[in-house]
Amino acid sequence: MSDHLAACGHERWGLILAGGEGRRLRRLTEAITGEPIPKQFCAVIGGETLVERTRRRAALAIPPARTLVMLTRRHERFYRAFVAGMPPHCAIVQPDDRGTGAAILYGLLRIAAIAPMAAVAILPSDHWVSDDAVYMRHVATAFSVVRARPDLLVLLGIPATSADREYGWIEPGEPIPGTPLSRVAAFAEKPSASSAEALLERGGLWNTFVMIGRIPAFLSAIRRTAPEVDSAFETVRESLGTADERMAVRALYAALAPLNFSERVLQARPANLAVLPVGDLYWSDWGTPERVLATLTDLGVRPTWLERLATA
Repeated sequence: MSDHLAACGHERWGLILAGGEGRRLRRLTEAITGEPIPKQFCAVIGGETLVERTRRRAALAIPPARTLVMLTRRHERFYRAFVAGMPPHCAIVQPDDRGTGAAILYGLLRIAAIAPMAAVAILPSDHWVSDDAVYMRHVATAFSVVRARPDLLVLLGIPATSADREYGWIEPGEPIPGTPLSRVAAFAEKPSASSAEALLERGGLWNTFVMIGRIPAFLSAIRRTAPEVDSAFETVRESLGTADERMAVRALYAALAPLNFSERVLQARPANLAVLPVGDLYWSDWGTPERVLATLTDLGVRPTWLERLATA
């Protein structure tokens, strides 16, 4: 790691989540590529894969050398070309997929070993955004807020247009003085139909799962809501940057139960959780084939693979 990076503890960092299996989109990715690959390595629209577009989008607000990508070992043949042109420290390869909780914690610890007070944006790799520049301006706004308010953990929230039960939902609370943010009055991950309808009526926001905060704020929230996972990573903390790190991570992941960050951490609504509404663009979380197809319809785009999907 360069001395320049080590001196950037107060600067912006990014952590792209690209280690999931994306099982619900396997039929769709097979229609596109000829095999059922993880969606983040698939070019759904145009020639860029979702993770490539996410990294390019991130670069509008975060230097690429400080943008790390969480990957999973079994996907190596899909990401080999993607990481070939990246600085080696930017690719973090997990031995297996243990959910968003493990990926986020491991990634944060890797950054903390270099820049313990860094502000980090957590960025999923399976989103469609109509205007990358506008989207990353909101991320930059959140970075500015946490620079002044290092205690806060900021979620980007999209004003809901339907009672979609597959999203996480945020109910904004009291405004935070001097910022464009609100406290989080309630957080519901994949709520019931009646709860989603009630949240929609109360002006609820969809959780983008884009989160911005200082490393201590993230680690504090994890420690309070998932203390056993935080403790389990102790051996990894001790081995970071040494020859023992890979073995420690492999041993931990072999015994670690999957952890969903939204369900375990965000739904517990840590006291430092805040939300920044983002309402000036089109956004979709491509977690289901239906959402991908709805986006294509809204954009008026009809890729050639749609015909293959229809006959599959």
